[in-house]
Formats: sequence, structure tokens, C-alpha cells
Amino acid sequence: MNQLFHRSGFLGTHANLAADLTLTLMIIAAALFTIGFATARRRQYQLHRWIQTSAATLNAILVLWMMILPFRDFVLSDQGGPRTATFYTITSLHALIGAIALSFGLFVTLRGNELVPRALKFKDYKPFMRIAYSLYMLATVLGIAVYLTWFVWIPNPPIFE
Repeated sequence: MNQLFHRSGFLGTHANLAADLTLTLMIIAAALFTIGFATARRRQYQLHRWIQTSAATLNAILVLWMMILPFRDFVLSDQGGPRTATFYTITSLHALIGAIALSFGLFVTLRGNELVPRALKFKDYKPFMRIAYSLYMLATVLGIAVYLTWFVWIPNPPIFE
């Protein structure tokens, strides 16, 4: 399985299959968040909850499975480096915003599914959901910038061996 994910990707960059799949699935998650946002505006709350929960779950799986180790290896441990300051800056900013978006978004998702203690419940969902959506979209845009920085713009792309 490891060899499968580390072969060349399908987007025509220096990325491996794992990076191309991660980017593609994160864009799908962002599209799902946007569709979920639209369903809430149409007052289709059951569909909204199902879509947002699915998108938040997909996002969490991808972050935990496909993003933490590359950040550790290529940013914190500088495997194969050094690289440009832009590489570290954009990746670290994405990690910070993404961690906030993931934590806050999962909290809102759990609250929306009535899975938090009474003390953590809130009544007015709109501001919380809009903040979570905005953070997810910002993290997605930064994630695209990370992909471009890692696999398109720099001469020394990160490679798992």
C-alpha cells in the first residue's frame, strides 16, 4: 500500500499519488461544505446536517491520515531540506489555520448532532457555523497554496522514500 501512494500522482506535478488524492478529496470536502451551506440557507436542515457531518468527517480523516506526517517530516524535521522560507511559512500558516478549523469545525459538527455536554451547547448556530465554514474555506485555499508551493513552485519538492 505504501508503494502505491508514493508513486507519481495524476495531476502532472512533482506530487505523489497520496498528495494528489489528498488535494482532490479536500476540494471535494470544500465543495460538500459549500453545498451544505446552501442547504441550510434553503432550510433543508436534515440534509444540511448529513452533508456537513460527512464533509467534516472526510476532512478529519484526511488531516489525521495524510497531513500530519508530511508536516512533521518535511517542515518540523526538514527532511530533504532546506527549502525556501515560503515553503515553511505557507505550510505552517496552513497547519495553524487548519488545526483551528478542524477543532472548531468538529466541535460545531458534534454540537449539531447533539453529541456535546449540556454546558457546551449553544442556541444560535448561525455565527458558529459561518465561522467554521469560513475557517474551512481559508484552510482549503491555504492547502492549495501548500500543494502549489511543495509540488509546482519549488525546485526541491518533498519526496517520501
